[in-house]
Amino acid sequence: MALDRFTKNYLIGLVLVAVAGLGWWLSSWDARVSQINDMLAADGELATYPYQFHVLSLENGVAEIASPRSAEVPVIRFLRIVYPEYANASVTDSAVMAAQDRLVAVQSRAAKLVSEQDGVDAIRWTIDRNWYASQGIQLE
Repeated sequence: MALDRFTKNYLIGLVLVAVAGLGWWLSSWDARVSQINDMLAADGELATYPYQFHVLSLENGVAEIASPRSAEVPVIRFLRIVYPEYANASVTDSAVMAAQDRLVAVQSRAAKLVSEQDGVDAIRWTIDRNWYASQGIQLE
C-alpha cells in the first residue's frame, strides 16, 4: 500500500518530533547523578531508612540532594508520616527524639557519601516536594 504525499510528510514530521523529544530527554539525563543515586541506594544504612535520599542534579560541583526536612517543614511532620506510631507523641518524647537523631545520622551519611564523589565540591539540600505530594501533602 502506497502512502500519499501528505501522509508521508506527516509521518516524517512525527518521526522528527519524536527524535527531537528523545534527544531533549536524553540531554537532561545525567549519568553521573544516576551513578551517585545507585551508590546511595546500595548503601546498607541508607537503603533500610524509610526515606531514600537522592541527588537531583550535579552542576558546577554542587550536588543538589532531596531531603524530607527543611526550615519550612518541621521534622516532626516527616517523622509522623514515616512512623505512624508517633502520630500523637510529643516532640520531646524519647522515641521521637531518637527517631530525629537517626534522621540526622542518615542524612549526614548521605551527605558524606555524596561529598566523597569525584566532581562534588558542595551540597545543597532541597525539600522533596514530590515525596510529600506522594504522601498526599501539598507544601506551599
